[in-house]
Amino acid sequence: MSWTPPEPTWPEDAVEVGRVTGPWGIKGWIKVQPYAGDPQALFSSRRWFLQPPERLPAAAATTFPPLLKITAAREHGDGVVASAQEVPDRNAAEALKGARVFVSRASFPTAEEGEYYWVDLIGLDVVNREGVALGTVTDLLATGPHSVLRIKPKEVPAGMTELEAERLIPFVAAYIDQVDLAQKRITVDWGADY
Repeated sequence: MSWTPPEPTWPEDAVEVGRVTGPWGIKGWIKVQPYAGDPQALFSSRRWFLQPPERLPAAAATTFPPLLKITAAREHGDGVVASAQEVPDRNAAEALKGARVFVSRASFPTAEEGEYYWVDLIGLDVVNREGVALGTVTDLLATGPHSVLRIKPKEVPAGMTELEAERLIPFVAAYIDQVDLAQKRITVDWGADY
């Protein structure tokens, strides 16, 4: 009778932070393209959870280990290279190409005062100074100098499409009065008719 280790518990607060782009070297290291400009979320956790790429056939998906225990990770160019206990050689690293990398949100480094992770802003309600509900943050756009909140209204006005009703508000101090994560609300200096 053989012993099978239990499946790792997938964290409830898992956040996708990057994807494996291929092997690095011959000793089983992998290259990861982080989704953030600062890959600290990858460095803050030694447990990376994997999911196969969305377009991978179901049979091939079963070959992906659900968890990598990271033994070393460092920045390399515009990405990250890492070694894991479960990846002994280049062939095993090659097999992970395209894997989606997740880490627990709880393992992210603490954000500085006035800084926020995008994942924490998505889903927050947005109201203006007059208390008018403008909608909910559905996404953020990186525009170079600053990020922009994409806000979907609760109700799409008659005669408009959802895309036409969407608001884009720059995430800068000139327009953002307060971010209250506990109340799940962002207060903005933005007119309801903008």
